[in-house]
Amino acid sequence: MLVQQPQQTMTSGAPVKLRISEIFHSIQGESTRAGLPTVFVRLTGCPLRCVWCDTEYAFSGGKSTSLDEVLDQVTGYRCRTVCVTGGEPLAQPGCLVLLRALCDAGFDVSLETSGAIDLAGIDERVSKIMDIKAPGSGEAGKTLWENLARLGARDEIKFVLDSESDYAWAREVIDRHRLSTICPVLFSPVQGRLDPAQLADWILRDSLPVRFQLQLHKLLWGSERGK
Repeated sequence: MLVQQPQQTMTSGAPVKLRISEIFHSIQGESTRAGLPTVFVRLTGCPLRCVWCDTEYAFSGGKSTSLDEVLDQVTGYRCRTVCVTGGEPLAQPGCLVLLRALCDAGFDVSLETSGAIDLAGIDERVSKIMDIKAPGSGEAGKTLWENLARLGARDEIKFVLDSESDYAWAREVIDRHRLSTICPVLFSPVQGRLDPAQLADWILRDSLPVRFQLQLHKLLWGSERGK
């Protein structure tokens, strides 16, 4: 893959530095890209504290890394599909520059975001996968509903649900905002808190226009980090 020279600075003129929790090559476990070999770039930091979060290690720490170093590591895996995730990747200002640089280098890029930070300024070539936090997460009040207007057909909306009340809430949100007319909508059960078969039964009962998904990487490798 030919990697073009990335734009190295933000509008301030300062060189871009990113705090990286990890970069690894795995199988995408979620979204409509599930099953695809993917390079994951996990940025450090998140302003949310979902009660069922499975990446708390990304809240802090990480390594200060230049944009060139990130691109070199990603390129080394010889994989075209890249997912930028967190934590909440948009909490770092340099994330927008990283996304653009990855697109410029010819990668097929997706972004996993909590929906709690404005999606303005994201390169239009990036597929945005936006969570809408249900009440069971403890962070339902953090969603910026204005972000729905920044989503298009190539983006995705994800609900992670841990109870029947979460499911009923999500069903109402889908209807109120007509989410299925915007982009694909995904429902996931919180592992160990909601029986996947029960969630599937509710979806079938109500004929919801959503895609049921499990975290494929957890079925393959459990909670092993970097998988």
